Amino acid sequence: MSIGWNEVETPAPPRLRSGDWVRVAWRAPLALLATLGLFGLFLILKGVDRLARLALADPPALAPRIIQAWATVVLFLLGLRFQPVGAPMEHPGALVANHASWLDIVTLQRSTRGFFVSKAEVAGWPVIGFIGRAIGTVFIERRATEARRQNAVIRDRLLGGDRLCLFPEGTSTDGRRVLPFKSSLFEAFFEPELRNLVWVQPVSIAYRPRAGLPKAFYGWWGDMDFGAHLVTVMARSRGGVVEAIFHPPLRVADFADRKALAAAAGSAVADGFARLIADS
Repeated sequence: MSIGWNEVETPAPPRLRSGDWVRVAWRAPLALLATLGLFGLFLILKGVDRLARLALADPPALAPRIIQAWATVVLFLLGLRFQPVGAPMEHPGALVANHASWLDIVTLQRSTRGFFVSKAEVAGWPVIGFIGRAIGTVFIERRATEARRQNAVIRDRLLGGDRLCLFPEGTSTDGRRVLPFKSSLFEAFFEPELRNLVWVQPVSIAYRPRAGLPKAFYGWWGDMDFGAHLVTVMARSRGGVVEAIFHPPLRVADFADRKALAAAAGSAVADGFARLIADS
């Protein structure tokens, strides 16, 4: 076991039974095939999109739709049914959500064609880091000395028309609570060029495992090993539900500063999350 964000030992992976391994044996190859095949198609369509922008004023982007298709397939293969309330905003800006698991990324990719802001070390992960860079993930280091540079990167991406997805808690949890939102990543929204342009949409995400599984089954936090957690989910997840509430977007210009905006967004996410888990 290892110590997690809440100073509580994170659980060791459960012993898998023969039926669990059978599920891994057919799910894993299909997930790998879908990932490699759709990523190859994504790279092709990314080139097509670049050529289309040279010829047309406002061409539809094809490559991001492939990411949505991939996320749909992955959730299905992992035994999770997606159940949204509301819809992603049409405004420019960012979606901000609570963070319980690596599955949050798949859930939001299923919902919206956005680009993620992730911790810098993920860029060095085998395969995942390469794919993350290819699909436009913004990798940042949460250090005070890097704050100005990171704000500039986020500002430029937003000014370029990208919609970003952020996890302002700064860490993942066991999926049974929402931590206070840190305001540092909200600073870029108050740049003079952005303040009157962008919006922030709070999103509450909650997982409902099937009966017989721990309520925190989908949570991935602390020092839990990614590979072991992935195998466990692939082996034991079936009949689960991931719910997401897309709250009314918040206009950045309506808030005095980043702390006020972070508090309002965090409150909306926490309230929505409480409603989602009330019946679980």
